[in-house]
Amino acid sequence: MKLTSLVIGDLTARIPIIQGGMGIGISRANLAAAVANEGGIGIISGVQIGFSEPDFETNTLEANTRALRREIRLARKLSPQGILGVNFLVAMNNYEQLAKTAVEEGIDIIISGAGLPTRLPEIVQGSKTKIAPMASSGRTASVICKLWDRKYNRIPDFIVVEGPDAGGHLGYSMEELTLEVKPNLEQMIKEVFEVIQPYEKKYGKKIPVVAAGGIFTGQDIAKYLRLGASAVQIATRFIATEECDAHINFKNAILNAKDGDIKLIKSPVGMPGRALKNKFIAQLESTPLNIENCSGCMKACQAQQAAYCISQALINAVNGNIDEGLVFSGSNAHRIHKIVKVKDLMRALVLEAEEAYSIPFYLI
Repeated sequence: MKLTSLVIGDLTARIPIIQGGMGIGISRANLAAAVANEGGIGIISGVQIGFSEPDFETNTLEANTRALRREIRLARKLSPQGILGVNFLVAMNNYEQLAKTAVEEGIDIIISGAGLPTRLPEIVQGSKTKIAPMASSGRTASVICKLWDRKYNRIPDFIVVEGPDAGGHLGYSMEELTLEVKPNLEQMIKEVFEVIQPYEKKYGKKIPVVAAGGIFTGQDIAKYLRLGASAVQIATRFIATEECDAHINFKNAILNAKDGDIKLIKSPVGMPGRALKNKFIAQLESTPLNIENCSGCMKACQAQQAAYCISQALINAVNGNIDEGLVFSGSNAHRIHKIVKVKDLMRALVLEAEEAYSIPFYLI
């Protein structure tokens, strides 16, 4: 059975796969364009995107703005007809300025998590840019829908529901993530469906729900499509592609990961994260690191009390300095064993999903 296209207003993605935004610098123009060219939706991470600019430490906002414009333009050049988006963390300093820059560049989609994107409708007003909050519960989706409806007379163009098996910063407490029975993505999706029904009825249009977090195979894709999701978001698997913008050392760290090498960590921004165990994390467990140059990347970060600089740790990793860097990854990173082309990965995922989707539900 052929997979159904993902329709978001006047945008139609032939393949219902969104490549998750991975920062700092893991998903930039090259990866996003490659995914978009295969019929999916490619996402550039807007977090500290100007890290390689010469004035990044002294002029961070302008460096990030300049780099964001460049990456969006390059992605559009590489994929003139593809659907491209940017992922921003609401917790970022200068979130609104950078989101406005993306709109000025004609980005198709903005996805925002790590906080409530309360003013996002105002930022994209008058443009064609679609907006989507990330939700880790039905309650989060309810708050956003209620606020956008009341204040802006609009609803999300779609909602990304991210479960606890995702990589990077997670929208859960450490206590929730270490419970014997963790939050369940299937249940969360069902809760979000209940939340959005009255808004879909009021506005006379569907709010697509996108499942995210730990999705690895075509069978996983079929599972969530059967539950009613319109698409899935996949991030970690795209690290091990030729087109991924990360250093080869970063990709090899993913390839060499074994079951048990992925752990939860505490981030200076007050959120738990999931990353690969390495020398950097081992050192943190015994000795906090001094923060020498704070770029003020996150609103919630208290640099004077933090054990390390999250920005510098991620920059080190994307540049290939793995021993002094933080390698964010999803819970299934240990299942990746080789680097492939985006085209081949997308094709394999679609074939697996279509085969699984064709099996009668009662036989699963």
